[in-house]
Amino acid sequence: MTSAATPFNLQGQDLLLLPQKAIYWQQQKALIVADVHLGKVGHFRKAGIAIPRDMEQSDLAVLSDLIYEHKPEKLIFLGDLFHSDMNNDWDWFILWRSQFPALQIILIRGNHDIIDDKHYRNLNIELHDDLLIGPFLMMHHPLADDQQAAGYVFCGHIHPGVNLSGRGRQSITLPCFAFGSRQVILPSFGKFTGRVAIRSLQNDRIFAVLKDKVVAIA
Repeated sequence: MTSAATPFNLQGQDLLLLPQKAIYWQQQKALIVADVHLGKVGHFRKAGIAIPRDMEQSDLAVLSDLIYEHKPEKLIFLGDLFHSDMNNDWDWFILWRSQFPALQIILIRGNHDIIDDKHYRNLNIELHDDLLIGPFLMMHHPLADDQQAAGYVFCGHIHPGVNLSGRGRQSITLPCFAFGSRQVILPSFGKFTGRVAIRSLQNDRIFAVLKDKVVAIA
């Protein structure tokens, strides 16, 4: 099924904001996601917490659908691809990777990416602490206020959300893409992750992620 993408032009580059909480960069034919946290379900199940076993495979299935739909040449993970130490969910990731042998996969290391580099390299996955591609700098952590960058930053880490209030004091926090003057913070791709409502500045562009579309909030 074709997803409803929201076009967004940034620094002369054409982006598609996807309701699956990913960005497709058209000029680079690159699919960009942040904070997948594969293996998190396995760690919770190992601790005796009842989590549906198929949740990890569900995130990988969504990635597969996006690859079949947009046919990217590269897939960029903005950190926290695997949640922690290797567990049985790694086998699912190996199987998934084998379905896309020609796809260039790039991992920007996040604070949760503690698995030895050799395991990623065995799967033909590139590893970087940060990576400049055209006008954009791929990172995991957002820029600090006093931090300089070589390009406009794409990052994740904080699992951003936007709080919407309605009549009768109802409120909901939705995942969002948060575009500021120097960086965009992507929502967490993994389903088994939380989100934190962020404060935005007047000139920021905030796009809330609904079930089947992405809508501009500010």
